[in-house]
Amino acid sequence: MEIPKEVKSYCKKCKKHETHKLKVFKVKKPRAQSKGTRKNVAKHKSGYGGKAKHIGTVKKQTKKPVFVAECVICKAKHYHVVPKKMKKTELTG
Repeated sequence: MEIPKEVKSYCKKCKKHETHKLKVFKVKKPRAQSKGTRKNVAKHKSGYGGKAKHIGTVKKQTKKPVFVAECVICKAKHYHVVPKKMKKTELTG
């Protein structure tokens, strides 16, 4: 689905509707020292070793696309989620 590069949205900093530029949100690498990561490593290294059993999960085919909206005036950023599930998204315009 084609989504415009610029969208009029509410800016919390300006306290009014302004034009926002959209960028695709990219998930960064998880932190190595976070509690969840440490718990997972400990779980697979506990006991006498053996083979670690990772439960295979099937990836979902469709997701709600997440973008980062940046205000043109004050440069404040916030998430912009399109409320429909879709396989492909493309910024146009």
